Amino acid sequence: MSSHVITHNQSGTSLPTSLMLLLATGAGLAAATLYYSQPMLGLLGEAFQSPPGAMGLVPTLTQLGYALGILLLAPLGDRFDRRRIILGKAVALSAALLVAASAPSLGVLLAASLTIGLAATLAQDIVPAAATLAPEAQRGKMVGTVMTGLLMGILLSRVVSGFVAEHLGWRTMFVAAAVSIALLGVAVWHGLPRFAPTTQLSYGALLGSLATLWLRHSGLRRAALAQGLLSLGFSAFWSTLAVMLHAAPFHLGSSAAGAFGLAGAAGALAAPLAGRLADRQGPERVARLGAALMTGAFVAMALSPGQLWLIAAGAVVFDLGAQAALIAHQTLVYSIEPAARSRLNAVLFVGMFIGMASGALLGSLVLGHWGWQGVCAMAALAGLTALAVRLWPSAS
Repeated sequence: MSSHVITHNQSGTSLPTSLMLLLATGAGLAAATLYYSQPMLGLLGEAFQSPPGAMGLVPTLTQLGYALGILLLAPLGDRFDRRRIILGKAVALSAALLVAASAPSLGVLLAASLTIGLAATLAQDIVPAAATLAPEAQRGKMVGTVMTGLLMGILLSRVVSGFVAEHLGWRTMFVAAAVSIALLGVAVWHGLPRFAPTTQLSYGALLGSLATLWLRHSGLRRAALAQGLLSLGFSAFWSTLAVMLHAAPFHLGSSAAGAFGLAGAAGALAAPLAGRLADRQGPERVARLGAALMTGAFVAMALSPGQLWLIAAGAVVFDLGAQAALIAHQTLVYSIEPAARSRLNAVLFVGMFIGMASGALLGSLVLGHWGWQGVCAMAALAGLTALAVRLWPSAS
């Protein structure tokens, strides 16, 4: 199959199950590498005899690398064969994970962490590849299936790394991650077709076209703004949950926060359903529904703070809303300008990353001044604003 060159799905036929599984698994394995280090920070601190503040640079640099990779590398998918890009990043990611596994010092680990973030953006090459391979009538379903794999990778990565690091050591976890990405590269080499470039722009012009696309398409601006606002509330919740649970009156450990994270798997598993709904009812309706679900969940938690069952239920509902909105926004964005899907995806995810980073910062500040109820209220306000963005009449 790799000998074929794809521009778009002209036949309208469904993709083979094996190819859908490859894309979903690849997105999940790549995204998981961003989060393996988080549960291991205590062990890493002991190994390198570093204070918690210094160890916080490990996930920070990983996320920074990912953000830079989305902005600087993801647009290349429109200029070059996506299959070659995915293979190149898989090699780089596997190598960076091996460097992390053998790191003799914190400095080497930090350099490897930045590289891991950059190369893990192969997940953001897989998603537009899936949109290109899928027939138009099933694009939402296909994107939803791949995003399920990506989200499950994120949700399960912390559980897997915590278990492996505790029983076999943190270096073993990095080696296992490197092997998984190497095997992914082999599978992509054999199972993924080649993609014809959709533009001949130079690299500088390619990056400059991001601003052009932003100014040209109001639909792109609305999608990035709305998803960024939803991501702000999402990040504020998850970045403060462990702190809140650790304090009085709960005094619960990090494992409890991890258990709440598993509740979000329900939302991830519902992503294909959101994709099918976007295909049938239109992505605009699904985006509004997602924003409404998030807003309602955070309003309920803000009005009745401190009830663990409500927090767990709210996590399921708002995670479902966030993922449904993301699938809808990706479906909307990919239909704007098919030849620029990688760049459109980059703009959408940069907006999403800005919201995530802002939510983590604001969530900590609000928790310190107004408590958990304030965090939920801020997240509800962000969701309500996102809903207003989606309800506002489009200019184009």
